[in-house]
Amino acid sequence: MPSILQLSDAHLSPRNDLFRGNLARIHAMAMASPPDLVVASGDLSLDGADHDEDLALAAALHGAFPAPLLALPGNHDTGSHPHTMPRQPFDSARLDRFRAHCGPGRGLVDLPGWRVIGLNSEVMGTGQAEESAQADFIAEAAAGAGDRRIALFLHKPVFVTEFADPTFDYWSVPPQARAALLPVLEHPGLRLVASGHLHLHRQVMLGRVSYAWAPPLSFIVHPSEQPGLPGARVCGALLHHLHEDHVETVLLAPEGMETPDLDALRAQTYPRAAA
Repeated sequence: MPSILQLSDAHLSPRNDLFRGNLARIHAMAMASPPDLVVASGDLSLDGADHDEDLALAAALHGAFPAPLLALPGNHDTGSHPHTMPRQPFDSARLDRFRAHCGPGRGLVDLPGWRVIGLNSEVMGTGQAEESAQADFIAEAAAGAGDRRIALFLHKPVFVTEFADPTFDYWSVPPQARAALLPVLEHPGLRLVASGHLHLHRQVMLGRVSYAWAPPLSFIVHPSEQPGLPGARVCGALLHHLHEDHVETVLLAPEGMETPDLDALRAQTYPRAAA
């Protein structure tokens, strides 16, 4: 039975030593029982969108896990849609920097009975050439899955409430970009859609598909910053066991995991802009 370790939102930087203890605790678990694949579902770095050294450290620490790594960009790694991140819009230069350290930023891995598809959610809706290239990749990956079951990974959740939710905000894939995902989302073999970004842990079943939000390895966000968003505010990782026709997802939150609040760390992470 293949297994996938999902790491998300580590927010690492050599400019501070934050969050490395949490990553080390999960690393120790992985060394004791190695998975078949590690997926880093975005925000590996604190500010790789503007700091090459952040991506270099994040790539090194994630690459130390005892399995092949599929690294997917988050908004803090490459920037994102200018509607949600006007100060760090996604562009080809930022993507190239990510790729130099972390790999292509999308990909597929075939495990026994399964196809794992990893996508770049930060290019979605931008109209850039990479978005079109990824749409072709999605269609080809779905069409070539055959009778395999599919596990889909990306940084931002496809939606927070429902697929048809028209809200265009910071928390999910832009509504106008979701149609490109339909070859995978409507594939009869889809069994898992796993994301990060929200700094919340939640798992719900929609039909035969498990939608899993991975907890962060770094910090939690105060509920006032996420009005109406469900989920548990814990730090940790997810281990996905791929059975013949379903996924069993286990929360990894070993003893000693720290759960700092972002508000207490803003000066070292993401200071608010002066009014």
